[in-house]
This record gives sequence, C-alpha cells and structure tokens, in this order.
Amino acid sequence: MQLRNEKVAIIGGGPAGLMLGRLLQGQGVDIKIYERDKDKYARWQGSALDMHHDTGLKAITAAGLLENFKKLYRPGADKSVVVDSRMRVIKDDHLATGKELTFGDELFRPEIDRGPLRDMLVSSIKEENIVWDARFTALKPSGTGWNIYFEDAPSAYADLVIAADGANSKLRKYLTDITPVYSGVTSIEGNIYRADINAPKIWGLAKGGSLFALENGKTISFITKGDGTLTFLIGLERPEDWLAVSGIDLGNKQSVEAWFKEEFADWNSGWHELFSTDEVSFLPRVWYHFPQDQHWISQSNLTMIGDAAHRIPPYAGEGANQALADALDLYETLCCEDFNTITEAISSFEHKMLLRSAAITDETLKNTYGFHQGNNLQFLLNLFGVEAGDH
Repeated sequence: MQLRNEKVAIIGGGPAGLMLGRLLQGQGVDIKIYERDKDKYARWQGSALDMHHDTGLKAITAAGLLENFKKLYRPGADKSVVVDSRMRVIKDDHLATGKELTFGDELFRPEIDRGPLRDMLVSSIKEENIVWDARFTALKPSGTGWNIYFEDAPSAYADLVIAADGANSKLRKYLTDITPVYSGVTSIEGNIYRADINAPKIWGLAKGGSLFALENGKTISFITKGDGTLTFLIGLERPEDWLAVSGIDLGNKQSVEAWFKEEFADWNSGWHELFSTDEVSFLPRVWYHFPQDQHWISQSNLTMIGDAAHRIPPYAGEGANQALADALDLYETLCCEDFNTITEAISSFEHKMLLRSAAITDETLKNTYGFHQGNNLQFLLNLFGVEAGDH
C-alpha cells in the first residue's frame, strides 16, 4: 500500500471527500478531512440525488454502508412524471405496471436527500478525522509534501493532498490552468418550502418524485425532498452573461415572477403557483463543464476528485455519482493495486478518471442541449423510450 506512512489531507467534506475518507480510514491511513462549514449543521443541503448501480451505489457498498443507505433512501422518489406546458401528463412512472426495480438491478436508481447522505458519511468517520470550520486559502510546498493554510485556523502538513472542494475549487489551480467552458444554458433555481401547502398543485403533480415540464425549448425540472421542499430549475439557452444583464432581481420574488409570466406567457397559468408564496427563494445557476480532452501532468503529492476535476451540468444526474466513483477508484489505486511510486498510482487513477468523465461529460452535454432545444419534449420522451405518437 502506497500510503502506509503518509499523512493525507482531503480538502472538502462533500460526498467525494467524505467517501474517500471513509475508505482510507478503513485501511488505517492517517487522514484529515478539512471542511469549510462550521459544523455538519451549518449549511442547507441541496437537492436529492439518484444513486447509480455502477458508480454511487458501488462506492457505498464498498464502504460497507449499503444497509445504512437502505434505511435513509426515499422509496418511490426515483419515479418521474413528464408534463407539457399545459400541465397535461404525458408520462407517469407511478402508473407503470410490472416488476418494481430494486437493489441489485442495474437500472435501479434510488433517491436520497443530500443531507441524510452527508450525515451517513460523516457518522461513519472518526470524529477526530474531520476538521470543521477549515476554510482553505493556500498550499505551499514543504519537503515532499505541502503546508496547508486556512482562514483563521492553524496551518497543517500533509504528504498527499486531495482536492475535493467542488466546482469552484481553490486547489485546482495547483494542478492545472484549464478553465471551465460555458454550456450555453443558464437556470434560475427555486426552492419552495412546505410545498404541500405553498404549491399544492405542482407538489401533487410530482407525487414525491421528480417532475419534468417542457416544451418548445423551455424546461422546468422539479425534485422533491423528504423535508417537504420542492426544488426547481427554470432552464433556458441563453448567453453567459444573461442573468447579469437581464434586470431580474433574484432576491425579489415579484421581479422573478414578472419575468416568468412574460417569458412563459404561453404556458398554463397553473405554473404561476411557483410564486404564490413568500416561502420561496431563488439562486442563479450558470452551467459550466470542463473540456472532455483535459489532462495535466500528474504529481506525487496532489490530485483532485469530483466536481473540482470534472464539473458538469445536472442534466444526467451524474455529478455525485462520478464523485463517489472517483473516491472509490482513487482508494483502490492507492491501497489495493501495486505501483512503484505514488506518482505512478496517481497517474493511473487520473487517466482512468478522465476517460470516464469525458464520456459522462459528453452524455451530459447532449442532454443539456436536448432539454433546451425546440423538440425538447420529444427528446426527453426518447430518453425514456417513449416513441413519437405514443403520447
């Protein structure tokens, strides 16, 4: 094992960093996970995640956490409903007959909220192995490793640093200067709290799972959460600076509502329920990805995983799954395979990761474009195997 006497620092306590920490801890590796949040309760966790058989679920199983996962996932939340702009139901998984998919089926994609997933991973790691309130600022070489600096916190040393600090990674620059590429699509994210009360018609349409409303190049996708929150993305193909120059004030519900009623004027007025409550908030989502052919020179003491390495838009449900796959692949490379040096091990891992992520990025971009083109409704139905004329 390459890490027998090495100190390992994982920067970032999201799914990738926590999963890697869990796996390395099981091999007795000296690890520390540095997370910017003050504690595990400090930040609202985002939308639900569907775990895939050969990536997310594979990593969860390898970490010995599948039984815990089964207690936390949301049965039925993997089902989806597709409607058109008039709120006419085109496809409803909840009405499907036949054998229900379950664990062990390659196509089963159980949903879990980010909060419970994070809690499961945190509770599986020794308390002393997670350092909270550690906001990374810089790396400086020290011998064969790194001194790691944090805002208002003591510095630390590690022989190997893994950047798991997300799409806006501050560590990526120490490996490569490759910058992200704009996808051509921007979304306005909304979150309605107590949606069964505050948006009952749309909440009812979603049936506790996901809901897709799309037609003529415009898309609204919805995800339900176990706490009763309805998260939605209003997606459009727009220039990169569209939100900045649009005049839409995302901090003002009336501003967003006025824009929506004009932009979606030909949609059913039932969608205006999104703005019928003050218990709603909005966020900008400008979607980027890294080039499919990206590569960099592998180092002996630094690598990266998850969105820091290969951020993508959300239109294939692959982000968290690829992050967990990275954690498993890196763990297996460092702890279960034979290499002469850590550099060779990291190079092998990065080659495998970049090949896998290039294919996933290509798939994600096809979906991203397809969801926002004129025939987007049929595009989605084709993904679900529904032929033209069947709806």
